[in-house]
Amino acid sequence: MGLGVTARSFITLLPLPFLIKRLPICISNVLSHSYCLHPDMMKLACADITINSIYGLFVLVSTFGMDLFFIFLSYVLILHSVMAIASHEERLKALNTCVSHILAVLAFYVPMIGVSTVHRFGKHVPRYIHVLMSNVYLFVPPVLNPLIYSTKTKEIRRAIVRMFHHIKV
Repeated sequence: MGLGVTARSFITLLPLPFLIKRLPICISNVLSHSYCLHPDMMKLACADITINSIYGLFVLVSTFGMDLFFIFLSYVLILHSVMAIASHEERLKALNTCVSHILAVLAFYVPMIGVSTVHRFGKHVPRYIHVLMSNVYLFVPPVLNPLIYSTKTKEIRRAIVRMFHHIKV
């Protein structure tokens, strides 16, 4: 599975630098994000960007769409298996584990959707919003992932509760 994910990423992202390289850049080379985003680079070009747009849409739909489909399908199968468990307590324990996974997926996809939305529909928002959203997309998922999974550990969860209890007092 890991090889498949790596191969898919390599195959879909390899053509992007070559598609960008062929475009002549005519406008100022100031990007709206703190990293080189393909749609951002297309805005700087003064040539026909149809191929780049079509390929970008293909990559977005094939990766994002396939990911969401397989995630949804796996959770349907997980829920089907969990509901077959006889004990109510065991069902709750299994569903509790699923919550961490769902939160980790949301921590990745929500910032991605935010960046895409601001980039496509936020033509009149200030530049710092674009930069802020891109940095949220880059930094929030890796920061939240360990927090999401560490709260499953009883000792860490108790320490967090104690910390907030001391702050409240």
